[in-house]
Amino acid sequence: MMRFAIFGLLLCLVACKGPEPRKPVKVKSGSYFTETVERNKKLLAQEEALIQEIIEADTAHAYMSSSSGFWYHYEIAQDSTRTLPQPDDEVILVYNIMTFTNDTIYTHDDIGVVQMLVDKEQLFPGMRGAVKLLGEGERATFLFPSSQAYGYHGDTNKIPPMTPLKSSVEIIKINKKPDSLNLKSNL
Repeated sequence: MMRFAIFGLLLCLVACKGPEPRKPVKVKSGSYFTETVERNKKLLAQEEALIQEIIEADTAHAYMSSSSGFWYHYEIAQDSTRTLPQPDDEVILVYNIMTFTNDTIYTHDDIGVVQMLVDKEQLFPGMRGAVKLLGEGERATFLFPSSQAYGYHGDTNKIPPMTPLKSSVEIIKINKKPDSLNLKSNL
């Protein structure tokens, strides 16, 4: 009986291997990903060419490019002592949204006065970056490629997918976040 127990134990030890992963039924080559990247590069190049045409045609304004990939010019600019909003500051602003051919999609009245926390709101990527470039009382016009606007989804209302946008943004007021040291001293 002892022999059967030892034999059974050895058989279990030899027969027990770790689980073997199953091979995938379908191997993906990555070609879809590569095609998508190439399509996006081509679309961005077309939109940037269109933006450059707009900039060249608008000789009345000096456009600047942002590090985020959009272009803008100031309509109302303050002096160099201006204070720009920082993350968590409350900003009160108005803006509109237009196509590159100046067809209005949303007016200032449609959107209304927006009260937001910098870097905390669900605005489209370009608008989150645009807000940080303006001081209180400043207004600028921004040209956003579709990747900086609403991208593949659009806004599910008036803005179709992959639409580059133009927007005039004005900062009405910036309420700086309370300093954490001041909060501690008040407690």
